[in-house]
Amino acid sequence: MSENQQPNEQYSLSMMYGTYADILFVLFPFLVISMQRLWDGQLYETLLRPDLSIAAAILAGLAIGKFVLGLVSNRDLGRYKERIVFFIALTLFLVLGPAIILMLSITGNTEVPGFVAFVQPVLLIIAISLYTTAVSISNILTRSGSDVAGHDSARPDNGQEQTQAAAKHEPLAIPRRTGGESL
Repeated sequence: MSENQQPNEQYSLSMMYGTYADILFVLFPFLVISMQRLWDGQLYETLLRPDLSIAAAILAGLAIGKFVLGLVSNRDLGRYKERIVFFIALTLFLVLGPAIILMLSITGNTEVPGFVAFVQPVLLIIAISLYTTAVSISNILTRSGSDVAGHDSARPDNGQEQTQAAAKHEPLAIPRRTGGESL
């Protein structure tokens, strides 16, 4: 049992690192902007600019993409469609809509209300949470989709099953060119 558990833990850990790497790449330009504003002594103004709403909108869009990927990954997973559509609607309602409204309001008005300094970080935190949830759901569905597809077919005997599993994970064989061949 521990042999099966270790690859699953390793896969989950790798997915977590990949997810947070995506988030860090999205947030990196906004970190640079914030550091420049800190240098200029205008860090509080960062909270009153649309930067955090832009980052939240980007992460919300990525989350919707991951939810859609989970939705279309396998037709046999129809029982999860309502849940995934719920998370898409939740992302639109909680993050993407308010982030776009805030971006437009902040850029259109000369005086920004103080509550924006609290709302934008909350939007960003919700967007990060929904993105990590979307990646997890998408990976669970695509992995279980391949398991479901494997269980629906007729089960081969154990020798054939191991040969098929080895063939699935076999590296791509690229033939080498000989010296006499030319393009």
